[in-house]
Amino acid sequence: MPEQTASSLLEQIDSPEQLRQLSTEQLKTLAQELRVFMLQSVGQTGGHLSSGLGTVELTIALHYVFNTPEDRLVWDVGHQSYPHKILTGRREQMGSMRKQNGLAGFPKREESPYDTFGTGHSSTSISAALGMAIAAQREKSDRKVVAIIGDGAMTAGMAFEALNHAGDLDANLLVVLNDNDMSISPNVGGMSNYLARVLSGKLYSTVREGSKKVLNTMPSVWELARRAEEHVKGMVVPGTLFEELGFNYIGPVDGHDTDTLIKTLENMRSLDGPQFLHVVTRKGKGFAPAEENPCAYHGVSPFDPDTGEMLSKASQGPTYTQIFSDWLCDMAAKDERLIGITPAMREGSGLVRFSEEFPERYFDVGIAEQHAVTLAAGMACDGQKPVVAIYSSFLQRAYDQLIHDVAIQNLPVLFAIDRAGLVGADGPTHAGSFDLSFLRCIPNMLIMAPANENECRQMLSTGFLHDGPAAVRYPRGTGPGVKPGNDLEPLAIGKAELCRKGKSIALLAFGSMLEPALSAAEELDASVVNMRFVKPLDEDMIQHIAASHDLLVTIEENAIMGGAGTAVHEYLSNEGIEIPIMHLGLPDGFVEHGNHATLLASCGLDSAGIVKAIQKRQTGTASILKEVDGARN
Repeated sequence: MPEQTASSLLEQIDSPEQLRQLSTEQLKTLAQELRVFMLQSVGQTGGHLSSGLGTVELTIALHYVFNTPEDRLVWDVGHQSYPHKILTGRREQMGSMRKQNGLAGFPKREESPYDTFGTGHSSTSISAALGMAIAAQREKSDRKVVAIIGDGAMTAGMAFEALNHAGDLDANLLVVLNDNDMSISPNVGGMSNYLARVLSGKLYSTVREGSKKVLNTMPSVWELARRAEEHVKGMVVPGTLFEELGFNYIGPVDGHDTDTLIKTLENMRSLDGPQFLHVVTRKGKGFAPAEENPCAYHGVSPFDPDTGEMLSKASQGPTYTQIFSDWLCDMAAKDERLIGITPAMREGSGLVRFSEEFPERYFDVGIAEQHAVTLAAGMACDGQKPVVAIYSSFLQRAYDQLIHDVAIQNLPVLFAIDRAGLVGADGPTHAGSFDLSFLRCIPNMLIMAPANENECRQMLSTGFLHDGPAAVRYPRGTGPGVKPGNDLEPLAIGKAELCRKGKSIALLAFGSMLEPALSAAEELDASVVNMRFVKPLDEDMIQHIAASHDLLVTIEENAIMGGAGTAVHEYLSNEGIEIPIMHLGLPDGFVEHGNHATLLASCGLDSAGIVKAIQKRQTGTASILKEVDGARN
């Protein structure tokens, strides 16, 4: 791997305007230097690697041809946008990537004018870019708009909804498909690159449009010509689908051939209407470990850029994802009705082992959360027991299906919800801040939040055996270290656990907040209840605690608004039970990226924050009582 030098081209580039002053030969050197810099930078900070390594030449070519930021580049998801960040004035800040007050791991409008649309979830780029193209059209501007989307993101229905709409308009939009799933096969070589340059040229475009107008007056001849063109193109390009949607399809081209990319993009920049460029790249390009195993190097912790060896910390025990993985295989061995479903998150959600041991019962539906939920509903209708493994923030995308297709029909679908609460470095786009709020208002839902690893396993069994929709939401990473058992016994539904008996204050902790609550209780001499169930609540426990304490404090790693604490308050109000109550949880705002523990502390959800908030409440109450007494006297 070449080393970066003080006189490197990359160090001279602080904006795409400077990039555009380079020769095409210099761009090839720049691509090498950019890869080296990425490896060194991400090696120190961790983050997304494989995708960005695969888009180095494409990123350079896009900024070289288009007048960014006046011309808009919209990156889908944003995993692949690190080269874009480096070339747009943020090279020196890359050491702060995904750290608190540092660069975000995804495009972010507040961060740079070159980040034209904030992303984090997939398949939004074409819709957003089309909106920008329509805006440019209304302004009578010649501003260009480009959406860059990966082949994985193209599996989502939203991408095709946008393509279908765009093809019906005359807005000037270029969609670049970054296809890194197929290898660079013979059809992506000299002949294909040559055809791409020719087919994207002005002459071909003019002749093609003119021929359409002439031949269209002779229907039989026009139909013959159209079919002939489709069959000829079908032998060298897979573009018929996109042409049928109304796009002018060009490709596939080698996404690592800078000369071809630039020439093709220059040609396509001058074409009007919806354009589609199919680019084939290789994930992890230029870094052997990532090329050989791009999935393992998709999102990485700090690593040695020379060897690819992860500089991981000593194991702190199994993660909640691993607890789920083991439970899923154990329960599948016991109950052949169990089906595992994931929307393209096999590794992240812990389904690798299940997919290997029970391949006939494993379904990865691609980036299609809505389909995943309704697929599960259909299976449940006919006697299967589906388990949908999904991130909290991804479940938001299938909310209608959750209500309409699962809950209304009261179907036995278990949702194993990973990444609940704050997720640290990935930031607000991936934080599971709202699931308790949006789940608990849905009738028929059973909702659980485990406080430790063993409880997570027990709750998964509880939800699976429940005859109706159920959700177990658990955080990213490891728990407090409670070793899970080997059995598959469920918990009693709706029963909380009194963990500590104190005096006047009672802390009602949900899920991950039990540990900091117990720690805070030592200083406050407070009672602590592990609530376990958000729906149904343990009403008997709440009544008992309310009758024997002077202040109730609910604590959750979820938005306070509409969350578990609100459920407790609603119950007390409906029962006419009057007792002071306060709610601690995530604030009414989006919590940015950073270290998870630091972020929790900033939200007042660590032990010290809990103590401080309660003491402040008590001080305020005492002051008010003193004023009242003074007024009486």
